[in-house]
Amino acid sequence: MDEKRYWVWLTMIFGAGSRRVWEAMNLFQSAQEAYEQLSGGETALNMTDRELRNLRGTDISDAEKLMERCSDKGIGVVCYTDADYPAPLRYITNPPAVLYYKGDIGCLGAEMSVTSVGARKAGEYGLRATREICRGLAQNGVLIVSGFALGVDITSHLAAAEVGSPTACVLGCGLDIDYPKENIKHRQAILDAGGAFISEYPPGTSPFAGNFPKRNRILAALGRAAVIFEATINSGSLITANIAAEQGREIFCLPPSDIFDEAFSGNIAVLRSGAVPLYGVEDIFDYFGIASAPGSGEEVRISAFAEELNVPEKKKPPKKSAGRSARAAAEKKLTDKREEPAAKAVPEGLAGLQRDIAELLAGGALHADEIAARLGTGQTELMTELTELEILGIVRQQAGKMFELC
Repeated sequence: MDEKRYWVWLTMIFGAGSRRVWEAMNLFQSAQEAYEQLSGGETALNMTDRELRNLRGTDISDAEKLMERCSDKGIGVVCYTDADYPAPLRYITNPPAVLYYKGDIGCLGAEMSVTSVGARKAGEYGLRATREICRGLAQNGVLIVSGFALGVDITSHLAAAEVGSPTACVLGCGLDIDYPKENIKHRQAILDAGGAFISEYPPGTSPFAGNFPKRNRILAALGRAAVIFEATINSGSLITANIAAEQGREIFCLPPSDIFDEAFSGNIAVLRSGAVPLYGVEDIFDYFGIASAPGSGEEVRISAFAEELNVPEKKKPPKKSAGRSARAAAEKKLTDKREEPAAKAVPEGLAGLQRDIAELLAGGALHADEIAARLGTGQTELMTELTELEILGIVRQQAGKMFELC
């Protein structure tokens, strides 16, 4: 509990999901040291008026009381330095410093996972595709991640829960808030199937509109791939898809049942941008290297759904070769644009691996895998240093895990 309470205290000062937590942590060796220095007024960190008010009015005992309330409500607390902190979140930009959860947080460590997003008022075609695809994935050990909203989200979760597979629900409010009310009746079924509810917002936090765009970085990161089932051009689902692409995730997208239907205008835009058309679970099986679909019954194909709904069947394009993905296409575009870039100056004051990284990137943007190969370092160590360089404002991440000097 000792380390956790300091992390919780930091989020009470700077706010849940605030990048300022990491700006502060860049100055200290631990959350405890951050608390001791900040509460003692001995820090070079420039603080806003709101942060100073929080600092004066928040004691470590307040963090302890919050944790006690969580315990009373059956809510677990995990912080960034805990061993059971979800690994996919460690290396994203602005990882959540603290997560609150109900259920089995261990399910977030699944080797295969897919983030499912789509409209709250999805139509019959979109919902049936969601249900059948997510069920087929769940039956084959793929964790389904979604946002517990109406429509596509809850359909995704229940498709997994109904076959006894865990599913992760990422909320934009406190875990004790009954939101959306229509879905509360499904919570126990999801927990009984080994799933989990997680949020970076403490108990009592209302579902403010501004919470959800911030929540989307977590939603995107927990899936090794993302699937868009139905979305308009202005849908928040596209925000999640864009974040997922920036994090280097593969993007799959359901072809529209009607190209003139505004409900699928977002799907069309994403497909035009290079997303992989999703015609059946086998497309995602190929991505994860699943040879077959044992026990999932007959092959699930979108063309069959279209036939039942009297929609003209779309022909599947020739199979893409390995590596022809939305991510690979994005990387190629970036590579094509890098024609003899002028070398950038390496910032002063860097040492060790961070300086080596900066010297490499001085010649132009590089993929994380290429950086690791050139420097002979492991991905875990590399991503840790890249994250710190991002926080320092020295490096920025582009789409497809490409990095460049700022």
